[in-house]
Amino acid sequence: MLMLVSPAKTLDFETPLPISDFTQPEMLDDAQELIDQLKALTPSHVSELMKLSDKLAHLNVTRFQHWQQPFTSDNARPAIYAFKGDVYTGLDAYSFNKNDMKFAQKHFRMLSGLYGLLKPLDLMQAYRLEMGTKYPNTRGKNLYEFWGDIITQKINAQMKANDILLNLASTEYFKAVNKKSLNAQIITPVFKDEKNGQYKIISFYAKKARGLMAAYVIKNRINDVQDIKQFNVAGYRYSAEHSKATEWVFIRDASDL
Repeated sequence: MLMLVSPAKTLDFETPLPISDFTQPEMLDDAQELIDQLKALTPSHVSELMKLSDKLAHLNVTRFQHWQQPFTSDNARPAIYAFKGDVYTGLDAYSFNKNDMKFAQKHFRMLSGLYGLLKPLDLMQAYRLEMGTKYPNTRGKNLYEFWGDIITQKINAQMKANDILLNLASTEYFKAVNKKSLNAQIITPVFKDEKNGQYKIISFYAKKARGLMAAYVIKNRINDVQDIKQFNVAGYRYSAEHSKATEWVFIRDASDL
């Protein structure tokens, strides 16, 4: 089983790392091709392209300009500790022990507009490039066309035949995966919270819950996807009534918020 999550816009390159281990991203040649094009952008172009403030546009232009290989522990950071957002708050990688991280390195992947697909310990340098960005490039009119089937092929190479892909990514990022070419069954957990007597997806809670589920799988060494139905963290529980064959719904009552 392989889990997929989205990256985060917010980054953390300051918190001391709990480990010194790292690996190298497998798609650095593709990332370099993108960076070489992104380096030509001005702050005004970045601001318009990514809908960013002038301050953030200048920051990311600086990031593009300073991006360089080789990646080392001095100029880059393991991805699982570099992303900081709701998913990663739920994941809490800083609580992982050595065996947790070993399992995560095998079963947990982060999608990325710049890096394609990242293992937890893959080094990355700071960037901002959302997968849904409509950035014309040498391979097409947007990042989906840039990556084509490359991400899907990489996922297939890292999974067994007829394996399970646990989709904990956002719609924007999972669109980068060609479902027709994927040699796996896709299970998509959906998290709903009770509000005004109805169970609804509330983005903030749902994002954090994706991270909580990923941590649950990692810390419990889950290989049988059916065991995920026992997920009972932070008040969530599996609801057969609300679920479909490949879309598993986990609900939480208002009293558990």
